[in-house]
Amino acid sequence: MKKRLILFLFCLFVYGYLYSEEMRTNMKDNVNSPYGVLAFFAWDHEWNHNHYNEEKIKKAVSLMKEAGIDWIRMDFLWGDVEPKRGVFNFEKYDRIVNIVRASNIHILGILEYNPEWRKDKWNAAPWKDLYIIYASKVVQHFKDRVKHWEVWNEPDDTTYWEPQDNMKTYSELLKDTYTVLKIIDPDCKIAMGGVAKTIVLSLKNIYKNIGKDYFDIVNIHPFINPLVKERMVYLNGIYKGVRQMMKRFKDAHKEIWFTEIGSPGVKEPDPSNGWWHGLSPTEEEQARWVKEVYTNALKWKGVTKIFWAFFRDAQGHWNNGVDYFGLVTTDFKKKPAFDAYKEVTKRKK
Repeated sequence: MKKRLILFLFCLFVYGYLYSEEMRTNMKDNVNSPYGVLAFFAWDHEWNHNHYNEEKIKKAVSLMKEAGIDWIRMDFLWGDVEPKRGVFNFEKYDRIVNIVRASNIHILGILEYNPEWRKDKWNAAPWKDLYIIYASKVVQHFKDRVKHWEVWNEPDDTTYWEPQDNMKTYSELLKDTYTVLKIIDPDCKIAMGGVAKTIVLSLKNIYKNIGKDYFDIVNIHPFINPLVKERMVYLNGIYKGVRQMMKRFKDAHKEIWFTEIGSPGVKEPDPSNGWWHGLSPTEEEQARWVKEVYTNALKWKGVTKIFWAFFRDAQGHWNNGVDYFGLVTTDFKKKPAFDAYKEVTKRKK
């Protein structure tokens, strides 16, 4: 009886070891997956019509798994985490992160936007010392579950960052934040805030301001009009400009992530649901763009992740075509773009 027990325990140990090794291998492969989406899982406020509650997050995650999505990009909003100066609360984000990570989906967390208690514009350059405290608290709390962070969002766009000063103020924030976060979690990876307006020039200005040592990932938002014939030529032109700038500053070894790229997909194009490129693409044209982006851009040297913007429509938020960027509708119906995304991930895996 004793021998049988010892043999049973030994077999159990071996099985557990092999299983854990398999899990580690799967996790590593999953981390390297290029397939991501922008998901507004933190949006549960009046200003966003309570876009995601816990039930909707679980529904979204289930659909993401079906589509082959392995990464999400999501906000860790400063005002949620520190609702009063010096008072930190992670309960909301613990719930979200645990749901996402339980499905083996990885997270790129965006550290962004001023809290209401600052009594200033939400998109103004933050008080650096207070921002670093907030960012440090977040990374310290989640460092066993989230290893990739982005410092602010679109700092070259006046919509999301003021002042526009050739990236000087932003670069200093990036430099000091990077330095502190690497002390807290040396294994974490830091992406520069995704640049969108003047992508190549913005990257150049970051290099000129602080050099190459204060971000691990080159992060861009190359939105292209998918209705123009030369759409892929334009996208490749942005990529080539980025690569050339990286080479110029001896930084070509870094990964390039498209953390936002996308387009609307509407039932019927109309001036009332247009976007910044004019008339919105149809749902079928949006699906075609999904296929073209993932099929072509992932072949370009250095491009290792592409996050489609967005996973879910946000109907009634912007009141234009941007509301229809999703792979699924606001009520979670699959659009042709969802099936296109699923087809791409199945073909590549």
